[in-house]
Amino acid sequence: MWRDAIGQQHAAASGDVRIASLVPSVTELLFSLELGGQMVARTGFCIHPEPAVRAVVKVGGTKDVKLDRLRDLAPTHVVVNIDENRRETVEEIRAFVPNVIVTHPCAPEDNFELYRLLGGIFGRQPQAERLCAALQAELNAIQARAWPARKVLYAIWQDPWMTVSRNTYISRMLALVNWQTWPDNTPQACAEGDCARPNAAGERYPSFRWNDALVRGLDEVLLSTEPYRFTEDHADALERQLGKPVQLVDGEMLSWYGSRAIEGVRYLAALAARG
Repeated sequence: MWRDAIGQQHAAASGDVRIASLVPSVTELLFSLELGGQMVARTGFCIHPEPAVRAVVKVGGTKDVKLDRLRDLAPTHVVVNIDENRRETVEEIRAFVPNVIVTHPCAPEDNFELYRLLGGIFGRQPQAERLCAALQAELNAIQARAWPARKVLYAIWQDPWMTVSRNTYISRMLALVNWQTWPDNTPQACAEGDCARPNAAGERYPSFRWNDALVRGLDEVLLSTEPYRFTEDHADALERQLGKPVQLVDGEMLSWYGSRAIEGVRYLAALAARG
């Protein structure tokens, strides 16, 4: 038996296995585990790996799943994520899908458990262990270096501007190279004004407003290519406005868990090495 992110136990899949993934990075992982042949449904945001993923039927988005279409595809297993999918949608899916697997990686190291969870349930333990070994090698390499501390703001949206708090996968990924994300939502930091507003302390994806005090405390701003499609033009304009370095970064590399994390850690090391 294997235990998912909310403590549910799952037996090894057997018989006619039909998998639906409502999580883009998990869809890519399932293909990496050589489960593409059992995939029957995905979201429109599940775009990797190309071109193989095109053969899998789309059932809406991560937040607006087309339940009737999903029901017609008769999956035996649906993989969801606490951040990506709505709880009420997941509860509706439970009414017609016998196995709902809940995921919630919150740090790069959590991928080991994710690989083994899905590899175990779907009989792909050797493939899962190969992924574990590849990720461990990248983590060993990045953790072997002494990275200078930098305070960064990782922007994921504008109108309103939004960022990530330190209890997110992205922030913990950046911490591998000693990049500390703003805001530091500890009680002391909030008392000293280092909290995003207007949200309360502890928000995972808080909104904020640019101001002189915020900008002075930053070494660099990172604009992610997803979920908002920031471009080099956005980065150039914001750099002129703030008078601080602003860098466009690949959001998939820094926020996607699953098999993408292996390449993502390598990408982050190269990014940090450029200074």
